[in-house]
Formats: sequence, structure tokens, C-alpha cells
Amino acid sequence: MTPSLDFNDRMLSLGLARVSEAAAHASALWIGRGDEKAADQAAVNAMRDQLNMLDIKGVVVIGEGERDEAPMLFIGEEVGSGNGPEVDIALDPLEGTTLTAKDMPNALTVIAMAPRGTLLHAPDVYMDKLAIGPGYAKDVVSLDMTPTERVAALAAAKGCKMSDIALCVLERPRHEAMIAELRETGASIRLITDGDVAGVIHCAEAEITGIDMYMGSGGAPEGVLAAAALKCMGGQMWGKLMFRNDDERGRAAKAGITDLNRIYSRDELVTGDVIFAATGVTNGSIVQGVKREPGHLTTETILMRSKTGSVRRMIYRNPVK
Repeated sequence: MTPSLDFNDRMLSLGLARVSEAAAHASALWIGRGDEKAADQAAVNAMRDQLNMLDIKGVVVIGEGERDEAPMLFIGEEVGSGNGPEVDIALDPLEGTTLTAKDMPNALTVIAMAPRGTLLHAPDVYMDKLAIGPGYAKDVVSLDMTPTERVAALAAAKGCKMSDIALCVLERPRHEAMIAELRETGASIRLITDGDVAGVIHCAEAEITGIDMYMGSGGAPEGVLAAAALKCMGGQMWGKLMFRNDDERGRAAKAGITDLNRIYSRDELVTGDVIFAATGVTNGSIVQGVKREPGHLTTETILMRSKTGSVRRMIYRNPVK
């Protein structure tokens, strides 16, 4: 790769912010209107249009699904002008379609970019996830521990009581036993209905969100996006793919994954430098949602680079007709 085609994260980051902002603007028209598919499609269309304006040779490795399931931003789709560096793209044009349709908190547009071959090609299966924020010794908690052991270990590392630990968990029937066990420790739990990328990010800003640890199973593709954010912000994360049938194991094989029992660390999910952008669609604890006023839309975007550890919050006031 020639020097002119190197992954220039500093120059590419602002373009990535424009991509997430465009998707947020488009999906904002569907906030509270009860139509999840329309909100998602609006975000997909806008995100794809903006991506194709960037001078990159991009390949979608985390996207809307396989080619036969998604006509745009499908896994393997080439995006960008084709004249720049070769990059992997992980995206969720609208994380929280239900949140958007019902005008509930923490709907985001999310995208990450990294040099080609550095983002895990996670199949569309579940992933068991565990994440904590920065400032702790390596592997202070692990997926091999029980939920109770994780809370005890983190409390000891933080120098507090177990009842002072706050967790974020996706509210699903499959988590009922884990939630019951966690409540026995005295820890507090913030249950979220959707949006586990935001749930993991909460750990990196504990002083703002009050969340110390995230745990539970959710989509594997979202796990890669969450790891990209934590790589920029600091914090630790682990993920293990979960398979319910042969079809899901076949998806892993198609993605080139041979060790089905492997536990991935944050830096194994994202092996190189990465840039990450997320724009609020509805108001949330990370960024504010789209504000619609006569003549303009205002968005807030969080833009991050792992190379420098920079976290930038950007307010964009966009005139509209």
C-alpha cells in the first residue's frame, strides 16, 4: 500500500461523522411514528449515500445481513469511491429501530472504520458479552466467572461494596436467571429494552452514566461495534459466540471462524486502529437526540479515534427547507 493510501484516521474521522449524522437526520423523520422498517430504511439509504462519497475502498464486514437478506449495506458490499485506502466497515444504520418508532431513549446511528482485515467478521448469531470501563487491572473479571464472582471481583478492584456496583443488562427472558443472581449480590441493575452498543459504551463513562459493568448476550455484530467504541474510550471487553443450531455454526464457518469456543478480547475483536462515530436519534445518556426546530435540525455526535484516545463531541446544526 502506498503512503497516499494509508489509513489516515485523522482525515477520515470527520467524514465518518458526516455518515452517522446523515443517517440520524433521515431516521429522525420517523421518530414516534410506529414504523420500524421505514425508520431503518431511511437510515440505511442515507448512510450508504454518504459512505459512497468517501475516498475509501471499503468493504462492509458488519452490516444489515447477507446479500439475499439486505439489498444495501449487506455484508461484503463494497462502498466508497474506490480511490482511497482499503478499509473494513462495521455499521448499524439505526441501533434501536423499536426505540425510534416508539420515541424511547438511546436510539443511535453507529459506524466504525478500520484498516482492511482488522475487524472480526462476526456472523449474525448471539454473543455472550462482558465489559467494564478503564482503570482496572487486566482481566479483573472474565466470562469464565459466574455473575456473582464478577460483581465481587469488580467491587474488590474498585474498593467498594458489591451493593455499590451498577450493571447494565438487556432485558430479555433468557437473562432472567442471571438477573435474579445479580440481585442477590445487592448490585443495582439498569435494564435496557434495546441497544446494547450503547449499553457497553455506558461502562466507559461510568462517572456520567453510573454504570460499572455490562453483561449478557446480544447480537455478535453489535459486539464488534461495541468493542470498537471501547478501544477508543478505554475499557475491557470479552465476547464468546453462541450457537443454537447447525445453521448458525455454518454462518461462523462462512465467516472464517473455526474455533467455536474461543473467547475474544476487545483487541481480538478489533485488532488495529479504529475510528468510531455515533449520532443520537432519540435522547440518551450518551448523546442527545435529533432536535427539530423550524428551519433546521440539530444533532450530537460522539467521534472517537483509538490511535490517540481522543473523544470528541460535536453539535451539528443543519439548515433544512
